Amino acid sequence: MKAEYDFSKAKRGAVIEPTGKTRITIYIDDEILAAFRKKAEKEGLGYQTLINAALRNVLTPESTPLTAEMLRKVLREELRAA
Repeated sequence: MKAEYDFSKAKRGAVIEPTGKTRITIYIDDEILAAFRKKAEKEGLGYQTLINAALRNVLTPESTPLTAEMLRKVLREELRAA
């Protein structure tokens, strides 16, 4: 180790370049987090990845694939309205 280092050309900031993701702190209900963790373990993914995908689907519902559950919900609403 040197006795003295030259920092005259040093730059402040992160050593690693940002990757398009931002670290934040949020509060999520315990049961919601537990459900995402359980689903993540079952699917072999990270729970944060699943939360990110769920949020993305909310923002772009037109790109969300139609599931049987969603179809049932729409049919119930339509039958109730008729």
